[in-house]
Amino acid sequence: MKKILLLFITIIILSCTANNQKGTVVKIGHVGESDRIIWKPVIEKLAKEGITVELVSFSDYTLPNQALNDGEIDLNAFQHFAYFNNELASRNYDLTAIGTTFISSMNIYSKNITNVSELKNDDKIAIPNDPANGGRALKVLEAAGVIKVNPEAGDSPSIDDITENTLNIELVEVDAGSLYSLLPDVACAVINGNYAIDFGLNPGSDYIFKDDPSIYTGNSFYNLIAARTEDKDNEIYKKIVEAYQSPEVEKVYAEDFKGAYLPTWK
Repeated sequence: MKKILLLFITIIILSCTANNQKGTVVKIGHVGESDRIIWKPVIEKLAKEGITVELVSFSDYTLPNQALNDGEIDLNAFQHFAYFNNELASRNYDLTAIGTTFISSMNIYSKNITNVSELKNDDKIAIPNDPANGGRALKVLEAAGVIKVNPEAGDSPSIDDITENTLNIELVEVDAGSLYSLLPDVACAVINGNYAIDFGLNPGSDYIFKDDPSIYTGNSFYNLIAARTEDKDNEIYKKIVEAYQSPEVEKVYAEDFKGAYLPTWK
Protein backbone atom coordinates (compact mmCIF):
# COMPACT_ATOMS: atom_id res chain seq x y z
CA MET A 1 0.00 0.00 0.00
CA LYS A 2 2.83 2.35 0.92
CA LYS A 3 4.59 1.58 -2.37
CA ILE A 4 1.41 2.34 -4.32
CA LEU A 5 0.93 5.62 -2.42
CA LEU A 6 4.57 6.63 -3.00
CA LEU A 7 4.25 5.83 -6.70
CA PHE A 8 1.05 7.89 -6.88
CA ILE A 9 2.73 10.89 -5.21
CA THR A 10 5.73 10.59 -7.54
CA ILE A 11 3.47 10.59 -10.60
CA ILE A 12 1.68 13.71 -9.34
CA ILE A 13 4.97 15.55 -8.75
CA LEU A 14 6.32 14.63 -12.18
CA SER A 15 3.05 15.62 -13.81
CA CYS A 16 3.02 18.99 -12.08
CA THR A 17 6.65 19.61 -13.03
CA ALA A 18 5.96 18.74 -16.65
CA ASN A 19 2.89 20.96 -16.75
CA ASN A 20 4.78 23.87 -15.19
CA GLN A 21 7.63 23.46 -17.66
CA LYS A 22 5.18 23.13 -20.53
CA GLY A 23 3.43 26.30 -19.44
CA THR A 24 6.62 28.37 -19.16
CA VAL A 25 6.41 31.52 -21.27
CA VAL A 26 9.27 34.02 -21.32
CA LYS A 27 8.72 37.42 -22.93
CA ILE A 28 11.87 38.97 -24.38
CA GLY A 29 11.96 42.59 -25.51
CA HIS A 30 13.95 43.61 -28.60
CA VAL A 31 14.35 46.48 -31.07
CA GLY A 32 14.58 45.80 -34.80
CA GLU A 33 12.95 43.04 -36.80
CA SER A 34 16.30 41.42 -37.61
CA ASP A 35 16.32 39.97 -34.09
CA ARG A 36 13.47 37.64 -35.04
CA ILE A 37 15.82 35.89 -37.46
CA ILE A 38 18.55 35.58 -34.83
CA TRP A 39 16.21 34.20 -32.17
CA LYS A 40 14.51 31.65 -34.45
CA PRO A 41 16.88 28.71 -33.70
CA VAL A 42 16.81 29.61 -30.00
CA ILE A 43 13.01 29.59 -29.92
CA GLU A 44 12.89 26.25 -31.76
CA LYS A 45 15.44 24.66 -29.44
CA LEU A 46 13.75 25.85 -26.24
CA ALA A 47 10.30 24.78 -27.48
CA LYS A 48 11.53 21.19 -27.35
CA GLU A 49 12.18 21.71 -23.63
CA GLY A 50 8.72 23.14 -23.04
CA ILE A 51 9.87 26.76 -22.86
CA THR A 52 7.96 29.21 -25.03
CA VAL A 53 9.86 32.36 -25.96
CA GLU A 54 7.73 35.31 -27.05
CA LEU A 55 9.53 38.21 -28.70
CA VAL A 56 8.09 41.63 -27.87
CA SER A 57 9.07 44.33 -30.37
CA PHE A 58 9.69 47.94 -29.31
CA SER A 59 9.97 50.91 -31.64
CA ASP A 60 13.00 52.57 -30.06
CA TYR A 61 15.76 52.11 -27.51
CA THR A 62 14.09 54.04 -24.68
CA LEU A 63 11.35 51.48 -24.01
CA PRO A 64 12.65 47.92 -23.37
CA ASN A 65 14.54 48.65 -20.14
CA GLN A 66 11.56 50.45 -18.67
CA ALA A 67 9.28 47.57 -19.66
CA LEU A 68 11.66 45.06 -18.07
CA ASN A 69 12.04 47.06 -14.89
CA ASP A 70 8.26 47.42 -14.64
CA GLY A 71 7.67 43.68 -15.11
CA GLU A 72 5.95 43.92 -18.49
CA ILE A 73 8.55 41.58 -20.03
CA ASP A 74 10.93 39.00 -18.51
CA LEU A 75 14.18 39.71 -20.37
CA ASN A 76 15.45 42.04 -23.04
CA ALA A 77 18.16 41.75 -25.66
CA PHE A 78 18.76 44.91 -27.67
CA GLN A 79 21.57 46.97 -26.17
CA HIS A 80 25.27 47.06 -25.43
CA PHE A 81 26.90 47.64 -22.04
CA ALA A 82 27.61 51.32 -22.66
CA TYR A 83 23.93 52.05 -23.23
CA PHE A 84 22.84 49.66 -20.47
CA ASN A 85 25.12 51.18 -17.84
CA ASN A 86 23.99 54.68 -18.76
CA GLU A 87 20.36 53.62 -18.38
CA LEU A 88 21.00 52.11 -14.94
CA ALA A 89 22.79 55.24 -13.75
CA SER A 90 20.28 57.75 -15.10
CA ARG A 91 17.01 55.90 -14.46
CA ASN A 92 17.74 53.80 -11.38
CA TYR A 93 16.63 50.57 -13.04
CA ASP A 94 17.33 47.42 -11.00
CA LEU A 95 18.54 45.26 -13.88
CA THR A 96 21.47 42.89 -14.40
CA ALA A 97 23.20 41.50 -17.48
CA ILE A 98 23.02 37.68 -17.46
CA GLY A 99 24.86 36.98 -20.71
CA THR A 100 26.45 38.54 -23.79
CA THR A 101 25.42 38.10 -27.40
CA PHE A 102 27.33 39.96 -30.13
CA ILE A 103 29.16 43.11 -31.08
CA SER A 104 27.47 44.88 -33.96
CA SER A 105 29.34 46.90 -36.54
CA MET A 106 28.48 50.62 -36.58
CA ASN A 107 29.50 51.74 -40.04
CA ILE A 108 29.41 55.03 -41.90
CA TYR A 109 26.97 55.04 -44.84
CA SER A 110 26.25 57.62 -47.53
CA LYS A 111 24.15 58.30 -50.60
CA ASN A 112 26.24 61.31 -51.61
CA ILE A 113 29.89 60.29 -51.32
CA THR A 114 31.81 57.05 -51.76
CA ASN A 115 34.69 57.68 -49.35
CA VAL A 116 35.17 59.76 -46.20
CA SER A 117 38.05 61.49 -48.00
CA GLU A 118 35.39 63.27 -50.10
CA LEU A 119 34.02 65.16 -47.10
CA LYS A 120 34.14 68.95 -47.54
CA ASN A 121 34.19 71.93 -45.24
CA ASP A 122 30.92 72.45 -43.33
CA ASP A 123 29.45 69.11 -44.42
CA LYS A 124 26.81 67.52 -42.19
CA ILE A 125 27.11 64.08 -40.61
CA ALA A 126 24.18 62.44 -38.80
CA ILE A 127 24.79 60.45 -35.60
CA PRO A 128 22.52 58.91 -32.93
CA ASN A 129 21.33 61.34 -30.27
CA ASP A 130 21.53 59.03 -27.22
CA PRO A 131 24.76 59.37 -25.19
CA ALA A 132 26.13 55.84 -25.59
CA ASN A 133 25.54 55.36 -29.33
CA GLY A 134 26.38 58.99 -30.06
CA GLY A 135 29.68 58.53 -28.25
CA ARG A 136 30.42 55.39 -30.20
CA ALA A 137 29.67 57.23 -33.45
CA LEU A 138 32.29 59.81 -32.50
CA LYS A 139 34.85 57.02 -32.01
CA VAL A 140 34.00 55.68 -35.47
CA LEU A 141 34.41 59.15 -36.98
CA GLU A 142 37.72 59.49 -35.20
CA ALA A 143 38.91 56.13 -36.57
CA ALA A 144 37.87 57.35 -40.04
CA GLY A 145 40.08 60.42 -39.60
CA VAL A 146 37.18 62.90 -39.60
CA ILE A 147 37.63 64.25 -36.06
CA LYS A 148 39.73 63.72 -32.95
CA VAL A 149 38.38 63.28 -29.44
CA ASN A 150 39.92 63.50 -25.99
CA PRO A 151 41.33 60.01 -25.20
CA GLU A 152 40.42 60.50 -21.56
CA ALA A 153 36.73 60.32 -22.56
CA GLY A 154 37.06 56.58 -23.22
CA ASP A 155 34.65 54.76 -25.52
CA SER A 156 31.70 57.10 -24.95
CA PRO A 157 32.85 60.67 -25.59
CA SER A 158 30.45 63.55 -26.05
CA ILE A 159 30.56 66.33 -28.63
CA ASP A 160 32.25 68.48 -25.98
CA ASP A 161 35.16 65.99 -26.06
CA ILE A 162 35.99 66.74 -29.70
CA THR A 163 39.48 68.24 -29.79
CA GLU A 164 39.91 68.58 -33.55
CA ASN A 165 37.42 69.16 -36.36
CA THR A 166 39.45 70.54 -39.23
CA LEU A 167 36.59 70.44 -41.76
CA ASN A 168 34.19 72.15 -39.36
CA ILE A 169 31.82 69.20 -39.76
CA GLU A 170 28.31 69.81 -38.38
CA LEU A 171 27.07 66.82 -36.39
CA VAL A 172 23.31 66.30 -36.67
CA GLU A 173 22.01 64.35 -33.68
CA VAL A 174 18.77 62.39 -34.26
CA ASP A 175 17.06 59.26 -33.00
CA ALA A 176 18.95 56.17 -34.20
CA GLY A 177 15.87 54.93 -36.04
CA SER A 178 15.71 58.12 -38.14
CA LEU A 179 19.28 58.10 -39.44
CA TYR A 180 18.58 56.28 -42.69
CA SER A 181 15.88 58.76 -43.70
CA LEU A 182 18.42 61.59 -43.42
CA LEU A 183 20.97 60.05 -45.79
CA PRO A 184 19.84 62.10 -48.83
CA ASP A 185 20.25 65.33 -46.85
CA VAL A 186 23.63 64.80 -45.17
CA ALA A 187 27.08 63.87 -46.39
CA CYS A 188 26.92 60.61 -44.45
CA ALA A 189 25.57 58.99 -41.29
CA VAL A 190 26.87 56.61 -38.64
CA ILE A 191 24.19 53.92 -38.33
CA ASN A 192 23.73 51.12 -35.80
CA GLY A 193 24.04 47.62 -37.27
CA ASN A 194 20.50 46.46 -36.53
CA TYR A 195 18.94 49.55 -38.10
CA ALA A 196 21.23 49.30 -41.13
CA ILE A 197 19.94 45.79 -41.78
CA ASP A 198 16.31 46.81 -41.21
CA PHE A 199 16.78 49.66 -43.71
CA GLY A 200 18.03 47.23 -46.34
CA LEU A 201 21.69 48.19 -46.12
CA ASN A 202 24.36 45.49 -46.39
CA PRO A 203 26.82 46.02 -43.50
CA GLY A 204 29.35 43.90 -45.35
CA SER A 205 29.51 46.05 -48.49
CA ASP A 206 27.38 49.23 -48.46
CA TYR A 207 29.51 51.25 -46.06
CA ILE A 208 31.98 54.02 -46.91
CA PHE A 209 33.86 53.28 -43.68
CA LYS A 210 33.73 49.99 -41.77
CA ASP A 211 33.70 49.85 -37.99
CA ASP A 212 36.46 47.87 -36.27
CA PRO A 213 36.20 46.46 -32.71
CA SER A 214 39.89 47.23 -32.17
CA ILE A 215 39.15 50.95 -31.78
CA TYR A 216 37.32 50.29 -28.49
CA THR A 217 38.49 49.17 -25.06
CA GLY A 218 36.67 46.77 -22.73
CA ASN A 219 33.19 45.34 -23.37
CA SER A 220 31.31 48.63 -23.70
CA PHE A 221 29.80 47.67 -27.03
CA TYR A 222 29.10 44.00 -26.38
CA ASN A 223 25.38 43.41 -26.62
CA LEU A 224 23.72 41.62 -23.74
CA ILE A 225 20.69 39.83 -22.35
CA ALA A 226 19.28 41.61 -19.28
CA ALA A 227 16.98 40.48 -16.48
CA ARG A 228 15.61 42.08 -13.36
CA THR A 229 18.29 41.72 -10.70
CA GLU A 230 16.00 39.61 -8.53
CA ASP A 231 15.77 37.09 -11.40
CA LYS A 232 19.43 36.97 -12.40
CA ASP A 233 19.85 33.38 -11.15
CA ASN A 234 16.62 32.08 -12.70
CA GLU A 235 17.43 28.63 -14.12
CA ILE A 236 15.14 29.01 -17.13
CA TYR A 237 16.77 32.32 -18.03
CA LYS A 238 20.17 30.61 -17.81
CA LYS A 239 18.88 28.01 -20.29
CA ILE A 240 17.88 30.81 -22.64
CA VAL A 241 21.38 32.31 -22.50
CA GLU A 242 22.89 28.88 -23.10
CA ALA A 243 20.60 28.26 -26.07
CA TYR A 244 21.51 31.64 -27.52
CA GLN A 245 25.27 31.17 -27.15
CA SER A 246 25.32 28.33 -29.65
CA PRO A 247 26.73 27.31 -33.03
CA GLU A 248 23.24 27.69 -34.52
CA VAL A 249 23.12 31.40 -33.66
CA GLU A 250 26.71 31.88 -34.77
CA LYS A 251 25.68 30.42 -38.15
CA VAL A 252 22.85 32.96 -38.41
CA TYR A 253 25.32 35.78 -37.74
CA ALA A 254 27.61 34.57 -40.51
CA GLU A 255 25.04 33.63 -43.15
CA ASP A 256 22.01 35.86 -42.65
CA PHE A 257 23.88 38.97 -41.58
CA LYS A 258 27.05 38.57 -43.65
CA GLY A 259 29.28 38.69 -40.59
CA ALA A 260 27.97 42.05 -39.39
CA TYR A 261 27.43 40.47 -35.97
CA LEU A 262 30.30 38.75 -34.19
CA PRO A 263 29.74 36.37 -31.23
CA THR A 264 31.12 37.62 -27.93
CA TRP A 265 30.95 34.34 -26.02
CA LYS A 266 33.80 32.56 -27.85
